[in-house]
Amino acid sequence: MKRVINFMAVRHLAFVLTMLLTVASLASLAVKGLNFGLDFTGGTLVELTYENPVPLDQVRVQLAESGFENALVQSFGATTDVLIRMPGDDPLLGEHIAEALRGQNAGGEILVKRAEFVGPSVGEELRDQGGLGMLLALGGILVYVAFRFQWKFGFGAVLSLFHDVIVVLGVFSFFEISFDLTVLAAVLAVIGYSLNDTIVIFDRIRENFRLLRKTELIENINISTTQTLLRTLATSVSTLLAVAALMVFGGENLWGFSLALMIGVGAGTYSSIYIASILLIWLKLTREDLIPPVVEEADERP
Repeated sequence: MKRVINFMAVRHLAFVLTMLLTVASLASLAVKGLNFGLDFTGGTLVELTYENPVPLDQVRVQLAESGFENALVQSFGATTDVLIRMPGDDPLLGEHIAEALRGQNAGGEILVKRAEFVGPSVGEELRDQGGLGMLLALGGILVYVAFRFQWKFGFGAVLSLFHDVIVVLGVFSFFEISFDLTVLAAVLAVIGYSLNDTIVIFDRIRENFRLLRKTELIENINISTTQTLLRTLATSVSTLLAVAALMVFGGENLWGFSLALMIGVGAGTYSSIYIASILLIWLKLTREDLIPPVVEEADERP
């Protein structure tokens, strides 16, 4: 057998690190909360049409120089159409933005196609539905893993996913990074990614319980994690490279989405080894837990 890495030798240190990250994230969420974007808080949508194509970075710089620092600039349809989202409900905000841009635009007309307010009631509905969707996802995962493996596996998987979500939200809360629907989508993607990693290790642990009958649980976890390490690293590194490219070249609109995935992939890889597996040790998983119960037949009476 190839060399086995003793991952569980540092499980106590990993537990301390996990608690620090989780408590710090929860404290930041309780004190500072999340910096919800316009998708959740509401704001004004302004659609502009330029006479000539214009780079979005140039529009962002011009808006910042004119005092509109919280503007979210997106391409909308043609290269001459620009969609700007701003907090506030000023009915004249569209004209104010257009005037500011006209003053810095060398040639070419700028027309305001529409300017409309998206109220916070829409944002609250989206926020509630997103939170409910996340809870339902975690609940469904718990039921699936408990049915597919055993309830101790299900508990470990859900707690590790909870850690991943809390860490991502904690980073966005602490640094006051805008949290919008794209970030929420990234958080849900992190749940799926982390679960896939955890299931692979759990499946190997269950298989090794049958193959290595004299192996204790901690040794089994070390062997199983070592056997799946190359697969875990290949998946994590390739995903991180793709996310890094998206972060660099995806523009401002996808930066929060990419950052959430970057944090989530790292946290998910860590939690699959040092949270989900450690919980199996604390819950004292045994080989007998994986043996289906024998159903006793009722005695037949004459």
